Amino acid sequence: MSIALQSPKARTAFELRVGTVSDIDTLCEIDFDASELFVRAGLDVELPNEHEFALAERTRWLCSLSSEGALLAVDAFAGVLGFAASGTRDGEPYLDQLSVRRHSMRLGVGTSLLTATESKARAGGARSLWLTTYRHLSWNRPFYERRGFIVVPEPELGREMLAELQYERHWLPAPEERVVMRKELRRSN
Repeated sequence: MSIALQSPKARTAFELRVGTVSDIDTLCEIDFDASELFVRAGLDVELPNEHEFALAERTRWLCSLSSEGALLAVDAFAGVLGFAASGTRDGEPYLDQLSVRRHSMRLGVGTSLLTATESKARAGGARSLWLTTYRHLSWNRPFYERRGFIVVPEPELGREMLAELQYERHWLPAPEERVVMRKELRRSN
């Protein structure tokens, strides 16, 4: 998949492409850069690269890359601007991570990656796209709500989604603020 896009807010065009396993270090760099926003919000997670959570995250992203489930936003001059890595939970698509470099935020990169992830899930016959996020940060839950996602109450979660939420609440700061969101995907005619 290679899609040329021009964000209305962007100064330059960028392209979406499917990531490969060789992109894993770039994904980690982008996520590290984007995580500075969480640090500024008081949600600092200082885990060594060998920590269970960091290793599990890298493994999930490698699985996403190897199964062609990761999309990268690429600018000819600035390189990779952001990525969306996807997997599955309870048999449905799950947005494992959406990260954009800070210098490329608020330019439509994240929205383009999310829209393309939704399109890919819809084309694969999915009924929904799931994700986990923080509900109290202005750039998390509200971003997804504006794009049609809703918070799903815990009793309505499948076994794998509930396990994902519990795992994140175990390792991430402000565990009570972690929520699961879902968007119903309508089929294109």
